Amino acid sequence: MVKKKEEDVGFVRQFNDLKKKHPDAMLLFRKGDFYEMYKEDALKASVILALKVSEKVIPLEKDPIKLLTFPRHELDRHLPKLIRSGQRVAICDAIDRPELMKKAKAKEDVGEKVKDPEKAKEEIIPNKDSMARKKKEQAEQEKPVKTVKTAVEEKPAQEKKAEAKAEVKNEQASETKKEHKPREPQMITANGEKVTHGHAFQSTTNPADWYFTAKMDGVQLKPQKMDAADLAAYQKKEMSVQQLMERYYPTKLQLKVSEEAFRMPKTIAGPEGDIKVEKFNVYKEKDEQRPDYGKYKFYAQMGDTKMSAVASREDLNAYFDRTMSPSQLIEKNFGERLHLKSAYEKYQLPEGVDPKGVRVAKDHADNKWKVSMDMGDKGKTNRHEISFDDGYSLFKAKTATREQIAAKYLNTEITGLLAAHSMKQEKTAALKM
Repeated sequence: MVKKKEEDVGFVRQFNDLKKKHPDAMLLFRKGDFYEMYKEDALKASVILALKVSEKVIPLEKDPIKLLTFPRHELDRHLPKLIRSGQRVAICDAIDRPELMKKAKAKEDVGEKVKDPEKAKEEIIPNKDSMARKKKEQAEQEKPVKTVKTAVEEKPAQEKKAEAKAEVKNEQASETKKEHKPREPQMITANGEKVTHGHAFQSTTNPADWYFTAKMDGVQLKPQKMDAADLAAYQKKEMSVQQLMERYYPTKLQLKVSEEAFRMPKTIAGPEGDIKVEKFNVYKEKDEQRPDYGKYKFYAQMGDTKMSAVASREDLNAYFDRTMSPSQLIEKNFGERLHLKSAYEKYQLPEGVDPKGVRVAKDHADNKWKVSMDMGDKGKTNRHEISFDDGYSLFKAKTATREQIAAKYLNTEITGLLAAHSMKQEKTAALKM
């Protein structure tokens, strides 16, 4: 136990000395089958590596020091993360153990006594000076001797500094090479793509922001800003890389549609026959006078008819990752303007609402078609004007029903009336009691 404490003191003393020489480098100490980091280095590394920091009482230290440790075999996983986060890392390896050095010294002393009897006599009868010298030598032997790949040899200060910089650069270069070596995938997608290097990292400009990123088949994905809850769960190992991929890169994991599905032109079944799509692409709005200036939009051309609509982030990812075909995106973004039956299937009235109360009629005051809902004792909605395309789909193409039109324009108001009626009933029941 005493030896262990002495060894700990030696490591921390070595850390303090090296930290003064290289304050901008993180010191990573090899200790048997583990690597250790101390004090401020341990705190920084715990955030980057999402590892827990412990406290250890060390003799000669006023307060317990912060300690971060991980097994030797995890070095290849943790070191690249530290380097990618912008840290300079110096690995400190012991060149020998104190007990082995003592044995070697003892053998040398025995050899000297045998060869030189006169010298042996002198050592058998020690004086005060020799005793002091021996104690000093023993103290030096017991102190753990370390070597840092940046600077350790007894050389002039300027020489040490130059060597330290060169060695740290070499260390980072060698670790960068290691990073480029193929890694075991953290997951494999439905398309057979290998996901590696999935990790969270802290923003260098705003420390409060954290991002998640990964590589797919060696290609770096665009970092995505993380929610605080996701970050906390990931650091506690309650959320895996696969779960983060499903949350921040869902279309990367979905099955891709065939190459044939992306070829133009396309044909879509319309209410009055097939609709031929000549062009479909994505562009960025450059007209500064438009309210959607700077946004990405879908463009579709059917004969002489040209349409555009602001694209959602979800649909953009689906397009570029090829998990949805142009035909599917056209139906989703332009279906109502093309009067497609499939475009209105998503609109449904709340459960329990009688569709008989739906009324679509022309308002004689402004000569516009409007929809409203009479829900009896639950109340009536306001009258809402419907668009030309919805009116055409309802009356001409007959691809939309009155219930679907009502659901599109009135569902929010209907839900509010149902909630108000339910509260009124509960209040009445409470008064009766």
